[in-house]
Amino acid sequence: MKIALLTDGIFPYVVGGMQRHSFYLCKYLAQLGHHVELYHMNQSKLDISKLDVFTPEERMYIRSFVVKFPGKGKSPGHYIRESYEYSRRVFASFKENSRDADFVIAKGFAGWELLHQKKEKGFRCAPVAVNFHGYEMFQQQPSFTSWLQARFLLQTPVRYNVKHADYLFSYGGKITPVIKSLGVSDKQIIEIPSGISPEWLNDKIAPAGNVRRFVFVGRYERRKGVEELNKVLTQFRRNLTAGFEFHFIGPVPEKKQLRDSRIFYHGSITDSEKLKAMLRKSEVLVCPSHAEGMPNVILEAMASGCAVIGTDTGAVSELVSSTTGQLIAPGHVGELDKAIRRFTDMPGAEVDTLRTQAVAHIRQNFLWPHIAEKTVLAIQSKLASA
Repeated sequence: MKIALLTDGIFPYVVGGMQRHSFYLCKYLAQLGHHVELYHMNQSKLDISKLDVFTPEERMYIRSFVVKFPGKGKSPGHYIRESYEYSRRVFASFKENSRDADFVIAKGFAGWELLHQKKEKGFRCAPVAVNFHGYEMFQQQPSFTSWLQARFLLQTPVRYNVKHADYLFSYGGKITPVIKSLGVSDKQIIEIPSGISPEWLNDKIAPAGNVRRFVFVGRYERRKGVEELNKVLTQFRRNLTAGFEFHFIGPVPEKKQLRDSRIFYHGSITDSEKLKAMLRKSEVLVCPSHAEGMPNVILEAMASGCAVIGTDTGAVSELVSSTTGQLIAPGHVGELDKAIRRFTDMPGAEVDTLRTQAVAHIRQNFLWPHIAEKTVLAIQSKLASA
């Protein structure tokens, strides 16, 4: 089967959750012997022409078409305008190179112009399935400014792409109901979770000690819930003399950092092996986001042997439950405080049980070889019924 993958980049040429998902999808489809026509871009200093993030065997099944992303503007809505222009450039390359693809997977806005040409201009091509990952613009927003941006800048173009797509990918959880609310029928939805590479699995979990080691991984933005986390930690450190450490991984501004000998700021860690080592030293991941899809960081932390405190948003409930951690309401400072205190007081053996079950849950349900096979079967089913 020949699959065209339209995306705004793959890791490590572009950094981000969607880009990491695109990389692994491409990699494991190639491992299964399916031909991938990859339309992507480069924001790094790496030589993208070599495509050496894939093995020689994988590259035999991958054709790479590099598309330049428009220059970044500063005016309101520049991201949407640039995304549409990028989709036009992707379409021009696709029209020339991939008219014989059996199926098209378009990430985010990368297929915007292709959908326009197919549905309104009569362009003939294979079925197009769009993956907007978390549909965060339709989830709870942490501020009025975020709501305005979601409502007036993002929702309309997303609705257009959804309306014109043949199929929509969903991670499940609360994401499928969001897609249905946009007028999509059950038969158009392809429900496939995200995944993680098997080398992340930690089969030798170090026993939890007397000091509970918490970790947060992510960039500083309002949606990620760092402000709620800071409120909890500000009160928490005043009332507790020992028993916990909290590690922040990501670019947290200095003015937002708390001064405490038990709170550590490591900055950005882009090297996967270093991040893996940090997570394996941790015991509990805290992911207090207001809106998410199926976060890579939760997959990575659980595979590394962390229990998780996560908000019940997007498809997080597919990963986090009472057997792997604790779900809390997004934006609820009181619930976040109680959850952190609960894990601080929890006996080490009980924490280790949750950590072991987290690894097992990932092993059984979220490894990329299985996810890729499941994706192929779903595509073949849709093609057979078309």
